[in-house]
Amino acid sequence: MSRFALHYQTGEPLPAALCAKIKAAKTFNQGFATVEYLAAALVDMTLHLATEPVLDPEAFERDTLSALGMPDEVVMRHRTPQFGHIFAGDSYSAGYYSYLWAEVLDHDAFEAFVQAGDPFDKTIAKRLHDDIMCVGNSVDPAQAYRNFRGRDPAIDALLRARGFKLEL
Repeated sequence: MSRFALHYQTGEPLPAALCAKIKAAKTFNQGFATVEYLAAALVDMTLHLATEPVLDPEAFERDTLSALGMPDEVVMRHRTPQFGHIFAGDSYSAGYYSYLWAEVLDHDAFEAFVQAGDPFDKTIAKRLHDDIMCVGNSVDPAQAYRNFRGRDPAIDALLRARGFKLEL
């Protein structure tokens, strides 16, 4: 930040205290946002696992959230009757979780670069290219990811990015 966040007249870098506040604000409200997002994904999944037609979407939503132990303070980000994602067609059914899963993959893959000590590490970039970007559907996506990382994806990097403290 000290190289790019410069005062337009004096050229002075952004004060360290202000930079720290900006960095701290990055994770503000992430607990709420994560729970809200997971609630929507779990309601979507539960709806698509229902063996009987859901005739009262409000009751279904209320009962599902109650079964999850959802705090009253966290409401659905999309009310079930208007949750267009879950009714967008068979190719998207029960797929709302995929946004969060994409974030898990994104952060976990980037962590390979962080662990190498360089976000532009050429060896890691080549592995990402060869193991994931170039294989298309010729390799099962889960296996392609395992080939790149040497393991299944882990949620730890996403949780750290959102500001959650991880216990060892």
